[in-house]
This record gives sequence, C-alpha cells and structure tokens, in this order.
Amino acid sequence: MPKIVRPENCQPAKTLWYDRKKYLTINFLVQNPRDVLVDVQDTKIILSCKDIDDNNIYNEIEFYDRVFKSDSREKVHDRTINVLIRKPTWLLVDFDNWRDWENEEEEGMAEYEQYVDMLNDMKKTGEPPAMDDLDDLVSTFGYLALLSSQFQHNHSVKQI
Repeated sequence: MPKIVRPENCQPAKTLWYDRKKYLTINFLVQNPRDVLVDVQDTKIILSCKDIDDNNIYNEIEFYDRVFKSDSREKVHDRTINVLIRKPTWLLVDFDNWRDWENEEEEGMAEYEQYVDMLNDMKKTGEPPAMDDLDDLVSTFGYLALLSSQFQHNHSVKQI
C-alpha cells in the first residue's frame, strides 16, 4: 500500500473502539466517507478520507505494541468506517480499573457525600486526646518548618 500522507487542513474523525474475545473494533465516525484509505501497520493505524462536506479527515493512532496487520479488515458504511483487527495478547481490559465515564459525575458526588459523612462522624467522637507530652516535638517541628520556609524562599525562582 502506498504511504498515506497527512493532508493540509485536516481534522480527525471521532473514533470509538471496543474489543471482543479475538478482535479489536475501531469505528471512525465520518458522514458519507469517500476516497477512504486505511493502513493498518504493525504499531499503528492510519485513516485518510473526505467527508460529505469535502473536509480532509485524518487519524493516526499508535498502538501499545505490535498487532496482526495481516488479519485486519475494514468496511465503509454511510456514516462510519469500521476496522476489525485481530486482538493481540497484550491488549486486555482491566475491569478492576475500568470506569464508565457517563456516570462519573454521579459517582463523584457519591464519593464526596461519603467523605462529608466521614468528616461529620469524626466531629461527633468527642474531645480530642490530651497532647501535653508533645511540647518537645512541637518546638522541634516548628524549628524545622522555619528552616524549610527560609530554604524555599532563598531557592525560589522568580516568575515574570
């Protein structure tokens, strides 16, 4: 396949991907694509085409590791360009760390509310313990904090 050159004044296509047991699917969302060129290489995929408004579309996606380029297929539809690549053994979904970004705001609010509840519970535990025996440590830490602030002041970089 001839080398695909990035055209001037190009824009990327919105790209979605998902994987199945043996294949990785990449969908480039392009309205009425034409002059479609797809080049699956060992370590990346390149897409170049024109959309319905004659805009130059160009995507270049680097893979983490080598893929099976000889076992890839693409199919052009009215609104998408689907690319199917045999899934390499290095690309696995880490479901322990997977996040569904659509619900991120709700989950973040629940985490925040849990944190606020924890702080309120800490306030209800009564009087804090006496710390009379920490006087020596307080003076030592105070001296170290003073030295640290003087060091930072003397070694800070002035910004314009």
